[in-house]
Amino acid sequence: MSDTPVPPGPAKSSGLAVLDLDVLDLPPAIDTGTHAGAVVLLRIAGRPCGQAVLSFRNWDEQLPLFERLTEAADSAFWEAWVAYRLGLRPEPETPTLPPIDVVICTRDRPDDLAKCLSDLMTMPDDGQRYTVIDNASRTDDTRQVVERFPGVRYVREDRPGLDIARNRAIAETTREIIAFIDDDAAPDRLWLRNLGRNFEDPLVMAAGGLTMAMELESEAQIAFQRVGGFGRGFKRMVYDAANCDPFHGWYAGAGVNMALRRRAFAEVGLFDEALDAGTQSLAGGDSDMFRRILNAGWQIVYDPEALNWHRHRRSMEELKRQIYGYEVAAFAILTKSLFYEREWAGVGFLAWWLRQRLSQLRDSIGQKSDLPFNVAVTQIRGALAGPGRYRAALRKARHAGS
Repeated sequence: MSDTPVPPGPAKSSGLAVLDLDVLDLPPAIDTGTHAGAVVLLRIAGRPCGQAVLSFRNWDEQLPLFERLTEAADSAFWEAWVAYRLGLRPEPETPTLPPIDVVICTRDRPDDLAKCLSDLMTMPDDGQRYTVIDNASRTDDTRQVVERFPGVRYVREDRPGLDIARNRAIAETTREIIAFIDDDAAPDRLWLRNLGRNFEDPLVMAAGGLTMAMELESEAQIAFQRVGGFGRGFKRMVYDAANCDPFHGWYAGAGVNMALRRRAFAEVGLFDEALDAGTQSLAGGDSDMFRRILNAGWQIVYDPEALNWHRHRRSMEELKRQIYGYEVAAFAILTKSLFYEREWAGVGFLAWWLRQRLSQLRDSIGQKSDLPFNVAVTQIRGALAGPGRYRAALRKARHAGS
């Protein structure tokens, strides 16, 4: 779950604007349009440092925007603002970028892919390599999109499965750092540089970044933010097994915005092809990789300045499947750990999960919700299905590899 503020529920006929504002260079005013409010990424001298949630009801144009934003800002912003005012935080530097292979794994989303590639091309990162893994798309549209971008390599992988596509990307690339971004995400201008700078320490095997909502137009998109979204906060963190339970490796980020050192795959193995989208396990390939990296004694960095933007699922049915899928994946990974790796630390995770979910279920009983489904019940259903789904996915993966 995210510890960043979550937007209030808007009127059913309107969504929330998503704004990106630097408090040192604010416009005279903002266009409230037809939105009920806004979620604002706050920057100081270009650095993402916090978030504010605004309501446009009874909006007073006479009140200075800076005052409105700071009144609504979260504690992360104030910590960064005090450091900036006291001169404790140096001016942002443009990091030197190591050689990186940037990979997009995609399937049948040509419009999203085109936007992602267009935004990648605007980054000041000449010399980087870009590869699109077409994961069993049913049409030729993906290849046609890639052909519009000179220098972007197209690779077709006929076996469906996100982790299969990721492993194909590892085989098809050669550079020491591999960065992954989802096809329905868009990078911030310095996303790649800020992600890549975290590999100066040889103990770091992976890095993740902050992912903000690209749009909050539907109730489902706003609800996803409310139940956690992809937010991991605005403080850079270095995780290892001493300060982070490997089963909570997802604290460091998600597959929508991550980079890995090639050596990691020699140390802990490739992505598990019985996990993530395109399998019975539904998700979890990134979390499982982070778990194995932490278990092996390496570090993972979460860097909020490695920012990108994600288009959340727009319908409630998609959101329900997403929440269900995350819990299926969590228990698929637990099943893998307990029964296939004999890693008994998973018992501690199970105890934590039971406390969390049973408490959420108790709190949800009799409570009015603006969602058409019970989140806790959906999560419990996913957890119960996880072990069987992983075993089925594993059998299929082994059969395909034999």
